[in-house]
Amino acid sequence: MATINVRQLDDDVVHRLKERAVRNNRSLEGEVRNILEGAVEDDFAAKRESFLALAASLRRETEGHPQTPSEVLIREDRDKGHRVIS
Repeated sequence: MATINVRQLDDDVVHRLKERAVRNNRSLEGEVRNILEGAVEDDFAAKRESFLALAASLRRETEGHPQTPSEVLIREDRDKGHRVIS
């Protein structure tokens, strides 16, 4: 596990974090950890929702149009001599 140090944090912010930690029956460290984990999860959830909305939009726009299976497209590309170099 990693450690993060936050310097020059306003005293009022620290005070409010301590109060919040007490309300949530956590240590200050536990409260900050919970806030940070929540922020990352919220970001992931927002990106996921955005992706799902875009995917649904694309499905609606392409509905009724014939689709070529990806393996056919890949085979055609390889037959033309195109290669992926990794």
